Amino acid sequence: MGGGDFLPLSFLEELYRVSDVTLAVDIEDGFEQSARLFGFQFDRTRFKVVPVMPPGYTMAKHNIFLSYYRSVHLKRLAANADICISASSIMDFGKPAHHFINVIDFDDGNFSDYARHHRTPLFRKIRRLFLYNVLKPLFGMRSKWKIISDLREHIYPNSEFVNQLMRGYYPPFNGTVFFPPTTYEPGPVPSERDPLKIIYLGRITVGKRLPEIVGIVERVRAMTGLDLKLSIAGPLKTSPPGGELGKAVAGKQWIDFPGALYGEGKKQFLFSGTYSIHVMRDEAFGIAMTEYMKSGLIPIVPDEGGACEVVGNPELSFHTNEEAAAILARLLNDPEFRELQRRRCSERAGFFSRDAYMARQHKVLEDILGSC
Repeated sequence: MGGGDFLPLSFLEELYRVSDVTLAVDIEDGFEQSARLFGFQFDRTRFKVVPVMPPGYTMAKHNIFLSYYRSVHLKRLAANADICISASSIMDFGKPAHHFINVIDFDDGNFSDYARHHRTPLFRKIRRLFLYNVLKPLFGMRSKWKIISDLREHIYPNSEFVNQLMRGYYPPFNGTVFFPPTTYEPGPVPSERDPLKIIYLGRITVGKRLPEIVGIVERVRAMTGLDLKLSIAGPLKTSPPGGELGKAVAGKQWIDFPGALYGEGKKQFLFSGTYSIHVMRDEAFGIAMTEYMKSGLIPIVPDEGGACEVVGNPELSFHTNEEAAAILARLLNDPEFRELQRRRCSERAGFFSRDAYMARQHKVLEDILGSC
């Protein structure tokens, strides 16, 4: 289990109170660690946890044979189940099931390339063609294409953005958009915060395009003459960071790296600034945007992708980085505009409250149980 662990844990917490539940996991220790991390306290006598991968399994060593191993165990468990739910993307249970998408990369490399506008080399196309249409069927496994296009299966994309991407690539499928858990609640939001601070909270990876955020803030510093500060929080492989990000931040004393933050430290960090900037255009959803808005921040986002959908405000959406800089400059220089956007973000945050999410979860699980 990884960053999408909250969804299966939250589903489990509701389901085991009303149903007999068997939780299939790759490794049992992963379940225990995730439950502790997210603060879940389960009555382990009320459900079963069954590892479906061999002892010592790691994702780094995953291959087609381990996929087959998992498939065999899942199908054995599914044979005795009335309802099968995959809370971690799309799985082959050998029977119709409910599949909740949490990332764009759900083991269909062709779709991932399509979604990210990547050109797929011919050799990779041939290799995937052999894997999906020859090798997997030989092992009795269905490709993601086969599962998705089977109208007996039910697919739950995690945003309208992902839903439209999938419908533009796959044949017609049985699908319903279901937003992922957005249960972070920071409590009372302070009115006082650093008016010149922009923050980023999340993974520090190449895909997040953080050097572009640095460039946007640098441009606005020059445009406005204001001493803006940028704080980038998240786990660092090296300190200071290397690669393109290291080059982008070199010598800039107005940028700092607080490191990985959790709990109270995360809350105080989100309370410390006034703005956030997001530049990743193919974000499947954008949970960080909900946390920014709940914490009283004003997020500036691209005009496509899940983050744009979450914020839901064209006046805070940009197409080019120059437009992003112009939006930030206007927020800094126009108090009336800034207050209007702050109120809109606060109102939008209500849609992603814990109570609103739990109501949506209860409805979707009620519908699934009722379909049995």
